[in-house]
Amino acid sequence: MNKERLLQVILAPLNSEKTVGMADQSNQFAFKVLTNSTKPEIAAAVALLFEVDVEVVRTLNVRGKKNRTGRRSDWKKAYVRIKAGQDIKFAEEV
Repeated sequence: MNKERLLQVILAPLNSEKTVGMADQSNQFAFKVLTNSTKPEIAAAVALLFEVDVEVVRTLNVRGKKNRTGRRSDWKKAYVRIKAGQDIKFAEEV
C-alpha cells in the first residue's frame, strides 16, 4: 500500500466515555477515518502511525444529522483492537 495514502486514512481519534472504557477493558480504540478507506488500509495505517500490532478492525458508516439548514456530512468510524500488552498514547503525559 502507498505510504502517503496510509498517512491520510486516519483523520482523528475519537475520545468519549465509551471509547475510553473500551480502551481500558478490551484494548480497542476508535478513529474517524476516510469514507472510502478499507479495513486493511485502516489496519496498516494504525500499525504505521502508532507502531502496534492490529488484531481486528470493525467499521461503521455514521449518517450526518439533520439541522435547520440541511444536513451534516456522513462519516466513517473504525474500531481497532490491538494486541494485549500494547498501548496507543495520543498525548505524552507530563
